[in-house]
Amino acid sequence: MNIVVLIKQVPEIALIKVDEAANKVELPQGPGTVNPLDEYAVEEGLRLKEKTGGKCVVVSVGNERTESALRNCMALGVDEAYLMCDEAFDGSDQQAIGKILAAGLKKLGEYDIILGGKQSIDSDAAQVPSAVAANLDLPQALFVKKIEEIGDGKAVVNRTTEDGYDVVELKLPAVISVVKEINEPRLPSLKGKMAAKKKAITKWSAADLGLDGDGIGAGSATKTIKVTPPPPRPKGEFIEGETPEEIADKLFDKLRSDQVI
Repeated sequence: MNIVVLIKQVPEIALIKVDEAANKVELPQGPGTVNPLDEYAVEEGLRLKEKTGGKCVVVSVGNERTESALRNCMALGVDEAYLMCDEAFDGSDQQAIGKILAAGLKKLGEYDIILGGKQSIDSDAAQVPSAVAANLDLPQALFVKKIEEIGDGKAVVNRTTEDGYDVVELKLPAVISVVKEINEPRLPSLKGKMAAKKKAITKWSAADLGLDGDGIGAGSATKTIKVTPPPPRPKGEFIEGETPEEIADKLFDKLRSDQVI
């Protein structure tokens, strides 16, 4: 079975700054890290590989700094890494990223299942897996917490809902986004890290993918109108009393008056 995992390199969230005067978000210059929710998709891809055979590859859209995230995945046991890298991709929104990844997957050609985290921690849009599925005209299941069965051209998964989960059967190939309840990601070994440093990363440009700029990069449909930092959190309130019992009574009265309980 050929497994593809979509990953994103994300910045350290705590280091992101907002420049209101320039109306832009300033990202830190460090290498960043693999999107935490994508780590669960990588782990599930590796488990499927170990269970069914075949190979597991990772695919991403980014720049030279994204290589570190891809090598982190290969240190875990991923076989190959592909990076969609071109200045024409700069400024792409989530739908454009889905179009670029789909073009890369078409060029890759061999896949039975495409996995990804449910969303990234920087944009929180949760659009890319479904955009990839739409561009490739593939069935999809989002927010999956368990893959119950896979093989014979189909997959049976548990898709989370507000009330529990649905059991969904998909015809392969298919796109599946996962939630963190699906597994516990492994840690890389020293041997894996050393091996990952020597592995090649295949890079494809817009020309390699047959993309002319329409609907990607500056041509994305989403336009940023205004950038502002989140409002500061309101100051907390201290409840004082002579005894723990008095404090508890005051807290109860406060919560009831605010209709919290």
